[in-house]
Order: sequence, then structure tokens, then C-alpha cells
Amino acid sequence: MATVTTWTGRDANALRNALRMSVTAFAEHLGAARRTVAKWSSHGDRVLPRADMQAALDTVLARATPEARERFEALRAAGTSGAPAGAGPAVASLRADTGDGDGDGGDGDSGSGGDVRRRDLLRGAAAGIAAVPDVAPLLAALVSPSRSTMSALPVQQLARAVATAKADYQGCRYERVLGRLVTLLPALDPTRTGADGEQRARVEILAADLYHVVGSVLLKVGDTGMALVAAERSSRAAGTSRDPVAIAASARIMTHALMSNGHDTQAVALARAAAQSLDRDTRLGSTDAVAVYGALVLRGAIAAARADDRDTAQAMLEEGSRAAARLGYDGNDRWTGFGATNVLLHRVNIALTVGDAGTAIAIARTVPLEKVLLAERKASLFVDVARAYTQWGRYEHGLSALHTAYEVAPEEVRCRPAVHRIVEDLALLAKGSVRAAAVGFAHDARIRL
Repeated sequence: MATVTTWTGRDANALRNALRMSVTAFAEHLGAARRTVAKWSSHGDRVLPRADMQAALDTVLARATPEARERFEALRAAGTSGAPAGAGPAVASLRADTGDGDGDGGDGDSGSGGDVRRRDLLRGAAAGIAAVPDVAPLLAALVSPSRSTMSALPVQQLARAVATAKADYQGCRYERVLGRLVTLLPALDPTRTGADGEQRARVEILAADLYHVVGSVLLKVGDTGMALVAAERSSRAAGTSRDPVAIAASARIMTHALMSNGHDTQAVALARAAAQSLDRDTRLGSTDAVAVYGALVLRGAIAAARADDRDTAQAMLEEGSRAAARLGYDGNDRWTGFGATNVLLHRVNIALTVGDAGTAIAIARTVPLEKVLLAERKASLFVDVARAYTQWGRYEHGLSALHTAYEVAPEEVRCRPAVHRIVEDLALLAKGSVRAAAVGFAHDARIRL
């Protein structure tokens, strides 16, 4: 196992990148201040962590997985902390006006004066209002629907309402969809009670779709535990319907919820088993079945990448590519947004997940943006690009990608804690004018730093 006699800022940053953690997450993991971890990143070999941090870094390295220790050794052997000096130019096909500077803004601010300026900037941004929406009413409707006095809805009205909620989610209108869900959830039980036969099966499919939206929104705002509850409700309703496509579609949100709660191996197993069942039960004889099958194996590929199982991730990506070829177009069958372009978006995300920011950027440059039909998918692509550039230390390009994501879908940036962490990293790590611009972006997007 790798050992470090005396940790430098560069070594600490290499460990952070080997663990694939943001500055904020790594600081919390160590019990250090964010600005301390940011200083290690910006000062490199010129700074030595305090004795207590030296011991904490030793402990984190000792407890790291073999794969993370291997990545750490490779980064140290290469003489880098994970931000190659030769990082390529901005993704011109994604953001035509992105510059090709190094993100330093030409204004170094190391030392105590820089710390003061950083604190002043962050205090100024803190005046903004935190933007994560309030999900308390949704959770109340999810946990205690029986307290409602709502009457049953006609099945066709419920179908239209669920479709509208799905469309709002895919359009990144999260605050609007939250309001819709709070109204719809209490109407489910009365509607189920008043339905029978084929109509009851239809209601259960709609219930599975509705809980799928609930789980998806909760994942966006970072409530992974309750997202798992919603995913289970979706799976239960789909099972009651006995519809193979609905069952597989619900397995997709369950796969996502499992991996978001750290159960990556179980998520891979579920995605694989559900895809096989769908193939067996339908022979993929409809476009809905093909699209759900493809979207499910792509979700499994991401879970495999998170589990550091690259072979399985690659195999499931290839299976997704075959499904896309079989479908033959980029569409939104069964609310999947599935097609060949969607496979490319997943390849970007998976490259980033396994720590290969350069490959993520290279693949992103090949994405035909005009074929990314959903605002949620397009904004997520630019968020991934921002993560990749931030990981590389190309902070100006990362900020530019976030600006584009915000232009595409403001609520995708405003409402997602995961995106907030990228903004926090930029505000802590960048220098000079780029740092000021990152803080200004946070203020404009109502992100509290």
C-alpha cells in the first residue's frame, strides 16, 4: 500500500481526486475547513497540512478502497494531483464563446491577503437566498396520503395530470412539478378504490409513473432516502399492474435510488435482472419496450461505473447502443428520452464517474446538441462538462459550462445540491476574476456558498 511520509498540498489533492470527491465533500470527510482543502489544491507542494491533518490524511488513505489507492499511487507517480497541465481547449461544439485560458484569471491571490479576499467574496454571495425548493409538503403527501379528503379523479384526467408532471420534470420545472405532485398524490387512493378490471390496471401504471416522478424530483434535490421510498411505491404499483414495461420502467427509478443511496452493486444487479425479464416477457416487440430496456441498461452502466466495475459498465453501454440501433431514432418513448444520442450522454457521465475527465470532454464534443430533445438531459450534459473542467483545474471553462446549463434550464442549476457543490468548488479554487465571476454566478442563481 502507498505510504506518505509527509503530506503536501499536492499529495492531499491527489488523494481527493483518487477518491473522486469534491472539495466540500473531502473537507467534510476529513473534518477540515473547505478553505483549507482549497488552499492545498491551489498551493500544491508549497503548503504542508498541519499535524492533525497529516494524521487524518493517513487514516483516509489507509481506509480507501484498493482501487482508490491505486489511483492515488498513479497520480503521485505521474507527478500530478489530477489536474493535467496540458488539458485541452474548451468544448467548442458545446460553448462556442468559451476561451482557451488556463482559468487563473491572471491574478494570483495566495497567502493571507488571498484568504481575506476569498472570505469577503463568499460573504457577499451569502446574501443570496438558498434555492433548493421546500419538499416538506411533498413528503407529507407521500407519507400520509390517507389523511386527504381528495375525491377520485377520472382515469383520463389522472393520465393527463401525470403526463403534465412528467413533462414538467423533463423540462426542469421542478418547483412547478412539486406543486402538481402535492395535489396528485392524495388523489391516488380514491381513484384506485373507484376503479376495477382493466381500468384498475391502468390506474396502477399511472401510479407507478407518478411515483417515478416523485422519486426523480427527490433525487434532484438530494433527498435520497425518501426517493428510495417513492421508488419502492412505483415498483409496487407497477407489479400490481402486471405490465412488463411498467415494471421495467419502475426498476429504472429503483436502480437510480439504490445507487444514490450507495448501493451500487445491488443497483447493477437489479438493472440487469429487470432488463432480462423485460426482454423475456416482451421480446422487445414495441418501441416502448425497446426504449425502457435501453434506458434501464444505461442506468445500470452508471451504477457499475460508480462501483468501479468498468467491464460491466462497458458491456451495459454496448447493450444500450444495440438497443438504440434497434429503436432507430432519438425519441421520448415511455418518458425515457432514449436513443443513440442518449447513449452518448451516458458515455460522458460514465467517463467522468471513473475519473477520466479528458475522455468525458472528448465525447461531449461529439454530442449533436440539436438531437438532445429534453432540457433536463441537455442541462445535465453541461453540468457534467463543468464537473470535468473543474476536476481538471480549468475553472474558467467549468464556469462557462455552468452558465450554459443555466441558460438551458435555470432550475437544474438552482435546485440541485450536486450542482451547488461544483459552484462552491469554483468559488474556492479559482483565482482572480474567475473566482469573482463564480461568486457572482452563485449570487445570481441564488446559490448560498
